[in-house]
Amino acid sequence: MKRVRACRSNHSASRPPRRSRPRGCRLAGRLASVLLAALLAAAGCGDPAAPVTWADVEERIRDAFPGAPSIDTAGLAALMRDPARALVLLDVREAEEFAVSHLRGAVRVTSADHAAALLRSAPEGATAVAYCSVGYRSARLVAELRGRGLANVHNLEGSIFRWANEDRPLFRGGAPARRVHPFDETWGVLLTADRRAFSP
Repeated sequence: MKRVRACRSNHSASRPPRRSRPRGCRLAGRLASVLLAALLAAAGCGDPAAPVTWADVEERIRDAFPGAPSIDTAGLAALMRDPARALVLLDVREAEEFAVSHLRGAVRVTSADHAAALLRSAPEGATAVAYCSVGYRSARLVAELRGRGLANVHNLEGSIFRWANEDRPLFRGGAPARRVHPFDETWGVLLTADRRAFSP
């Protein structure tokens, strides 16, 4: 299977990530979190102090980005096993999230322009799958890319949290990993406790 090579992170693959809470994601990631929380609250999705659920998140993603087709984790796993399929994995998270773990062969993208350039240089007929923590940031990217005429790009339902919760393979650089950056205290509850790199 042809893959786009993963970007190097600022963290050495041999040095484990910090276990304490990092300084946080950049403004764009935080704004996505605040926006999704506001959308959930506006939709009357229960007590604002209650933990969010996967059903809440998925409903809001579908409503906010109806033009962003998705693929489930089993579908992505099948694509990854197909040696004849060219696959581009776009990690839409921040550098500190990517440094903890990511999907094998994923490229961390920093903007829609960056992602579009990668897809235009990918092998003809390549399938692209974008992911983030729970799927909101990646759905936004997929919607934007499809608006630019890049049709064969999909959002990973549940993104890396669901992938990890299902005990699917994770990597840090080329080495297997078990834990995932939990993003923050709101969305980290959707990641199984033993898969969190630290308590959000």
